[in-house]
Amino acid sequence: MRKQAITALAGHESYHLDLISLALRGKKFSFDKVIKMIDDMVTLLGNEQVDDDSKKEMCEMQIDKAEDDIKVLETTMSDLEKSIADGKEAIATLTDEIADLTKGLKQLDKDVEEQMDMRKEEHEDFVNTMASNTAARDLILFAKNRMQKFYNPKMYKAPPKRELSEEEQITVNMGGTLAPTEAPGGIAGTGIGFMQISAHRQVDTGAPPPPPETFGAYSKKSGESNGVMGMMDMLAADLDKEMQEMQVEEKDAQAEYEKFTKEAAAKRVTDSKSVTDKEGAKADAEATVEKETAEKANTMKEMFATMNFLKSLHGDCDWLLQNFEVRKEARAGEVDALKKAKAVLSGADFSLVQTKRYLRRA
Repeated sequence: MRKQAITALAGHESYHLDLISLALRGKKFSFDKVIKMIDDMVTLLGNEQVDDDSKKEMCEMQIDKAEDDIKVLETTMSDLEKSIADGKEAIATLTDEIADLTKGLKQLDKDVEEQMDMRKEEHEDFVNTMASNTAARDLILFAKNRMQKFYNPKMYKAPPKRELSEEEQITVNMGGTLAPTEAPGGIAGTGIGFMQISAHRQVDTGAPPPPPETFGAYSKKSGESNGVMGMMDMLAADLDKEMQEMQVEEKDAQAEYEKFTKEAAAKRVTDSKSVTDKEGAKADAEATVEKETAEKANTMKEMFATMNFLKSLHGDCDWLLQNFEVRKEARAGEVDALKKAKAVLSGADFSLVQTKRYLRRA
């Protein structure tokens, strides 16, 4: 029985079986003690297999999780890098746009100031020219009226009578004498203000004839006087037409200037708001880039830690995972051999045990 038990244990390279074989060969151990050793060995091998099963499951689970975590972290890193690059590009674009808008606002202010100065000069020219033309026309009409008094008294228009004040009226009613009226000033005592009269368009008939030395030279020449007064009417009409055209041009220029300033003001409001909005967007983008840069650094640290953990898992688990089935099969063989040896030591015929097992398998 001892030999049969040793034979049953043979063929397996295991210190567990070698220990039982040594005990059987020593002939000092009772079969009961050896059987107990075999039971203990079977239990130990069973526990080792349970440990291998648990560790294999743990290793596979943790390795899979670590690999999945690394993939997630790599994706997160890639997304952060892309987002940071997009953010930096947006910041550069916003910076250029803000600079262009700011430059445009400065140019707009300069254009408005230039247009204002130009409009002011144009208006001053208009006022001065209108005053000159008005004075020239009034002077012509005044001269014509004086000529009417000499050549055609019926057409003469006397100056309006002086309106007396209440005190002056009382003085006259009481037979008093009024203070002499101050002589009219202006050009040749006409009351028309002196100013530079510019030259005007010449009529097709040529320049007007020179004025007479005295009105007496025209006292009996009504035809010539009519020609002179006709010339005066023509000059006055030209001045009226020119002033009307100037008023239309002034009105159009003022309307165009007001339209320009209104549009410029609206554009300034819009562009200023755009600058404010873009500066806010730029500040948000810079904050986002700063935040994502910090997240990228933390993600990189986490990924390195996970990779080191995975490396340690492989160092601890790779041998077991690669040799798990071999270890399991060898351990099963050891358990089977121990059970055979126990059966022999328990009084069973080894050959009969083999035959029964064969029949059971069949």
